[in-house]
Amino acid sequence: MNQNAEYSAVNDAVRGQFFRKVWAIITPYWRSEEKGMAWTLLIAVIALSLLSVGISVWFNTWYKDFYNALQKKDEAAFWQLILYFCGIAAVAIIGAVYRLYLTQMLTIRWRAWLTEKHFSRWLADKNYYQLEQGGYTDNPDQRISEDLNNFTSNTLELGIGLLRNVVSLVSFSIILWGVSGSIEVYGITIPGYMFWCVLVYAVVGSWLTHLIGRRLIGLNNQQQRFEADLRFSMVRIRENAESIALYNGEPNENRRLSARFGNVWHNFWDIMKVSKRLTFFTAGYSQAAIIFPFIVASPRYLAGKIELGELMQISSAFGNVQESFSWFISAYQSLASWRATCDRLLSFRQAMTDNEQRTPAINVQNQGSELQVHNLGLDLADGRHLLTGADMTVEPGERVMLSGRSGSGKSTLLRAMGHLWPAGHGNIRLPAARYLFLPQKPYLPIGTLREALSYPQPGDIYAPERYAQVLETCRLPHLVARLDEANHWQRMLSPGEQQRLAFARALLFAPQWLYMDEATSAMDEEDEATLYQALIDQIPGLSIVSVGHRSSLKRFHPRHVRIDSGRLVEQPVTA
Repeated sequence: MNQNAEYSAVNDAVRGQFFRKVWAIITPYWRSEEKGMAWTLLIAVIALSLLSVGISVWFNTWYKDFYNALQKKDEAAFWQLILYFCGIAAVAIIGAVYRLYLTQMLTIRWRAWLTEKHFSRWLADKNYYQLEQGGYTDNPDQRISEDLNNFTSNTLELGIGLLRNVVSLVSFSIILWGVSGSIEVYGITIPGYMFWCVLVYAVVGSWLTHLIGRRLIGLNNQQQRFEADLRFSMVRIRENAESIALYNGEPNENRRLSARFGNVWHNFWDIMKVSKRLTFFTAGYSQAAIIFPFIVASPRYLAGKIELGELMQISSAFGNVQESFSWFISAYQSLASWRATCDRLLSFRQAMTDNEQRTPAINVQNQGSELQVHNLGLDLADGRHLLTGADMTVEPGERVMLSGRSGSGKSTLLRAMGHLWPAGHGNIRLPAARYLFLPQKPYLPIGTLREALSYPQPGDIYAPERYAQVLETCRLPHLVARLDEANHWQRMLSPGEQQRLAFARALLFAPQWLYMDEATSAMDEEDEATLYQALIDQIPGLSIVSVGHRSSLKRFHPRHVRIDSGRLVEQPVTA
């Protein structure tokens, strides 16, 4: 597999628009409700960064005076300059501390704002579901958590670093131009020749750096994905620990984890190889930059045209100009990581945009008082038809059972009613009334049992005694004392207990319409009968659409519809 394949695909999608799209991520925060504090912090950070440039210029002048004092053996000037250095250093330390502190404050505030916006968008329009089903993006949790963190911190670090280097470049270029003098080459006088030397040195170095290290962008992108895949695989083992243990699936899971880590391993080795070549060059480049100004400036010093202080000032100015010109070289690995992070965020946001702009193939509306299915077709991703030309009407108060062979499309029909199925055609009109879906595997959020029971509503919305009543009704009296206990209830409770808890949730919510997808599959028939009867008795006029296989369910559903050969077929009512 080409290790840059994913990066190339992403890069092709955003090529020519990359900076415009990144700008669209950056700018909203600076125009948001937090813009006052954001701009205040940014201006303070920029001011402190420019102060650090000023301090560097200050030090450059100090170098000249200090080395001249050493050359002249001027003891009084020496100690005066040492005290002067302490003052400059104190200002530099205070500026550095507060620059870091305010940068971190701005970073976390920006990250918090971006994270909340991405949370809202990911959970809106069923993005979290459709992106997972369609396989459009890998590991959205990493993109929102880790990638947004890296994006905010790296964008500020690189942006402010670039600004600081531009200001430093201008400042020290003026100094270098003034102190380097002129040189005559083949009868041509070149003013400020040290400036031109450092410019050529930095341009050649930057070009070679990019030539050597450009593969790091794609490799960093892949490394982030492989690391996230490995973490997700370990989470899957934790979430399914009991099933894996009962299957004795440890060797199989070990092979899977090893394969995931193998991707991390091999990709990291490639990063190491590229980084090694890049470091060989950049380290050599940096070391050569130390001696290069002395080599170029030494003829004037040895000829007695400048003193030691001027030579050291030239060296210091050359180093600062070279460092500023070479910002691209020193920041290359950070730039490569930032580009990979941006690519992942852009592809994630593009996937959400595509889902939001996708015209639903099935027209689902919430209006009226009855459920109507008209000319409905349901297709699989490979183009096969599950349902064709389906029509059905369910009146308020009716209880309808949907049955059919496994894979015939029963659950898919409920997904279509829940705005979750993208492939097909036709119309579904859901009643504009209070409704609830009960899937086969209930979702129980990590938290208190009270919160799991009232989901998706807050945990304090019902009276305490009401929680106890529904638990007693649903044959879960042993859980009444644990209502305020926080736990991972999906692990703690058996599948049957989870389904009974879902029925207790329905009794609390008291919907007018209830859609159930084999919601009693893990219960025995006695519990099933008790819970269905409780729904009927305690929620007067409740309309039910149930997917199920058991014949024991028929007595709770006066109407029976079967999916047969892609059609909805009414079944005769039996006594």
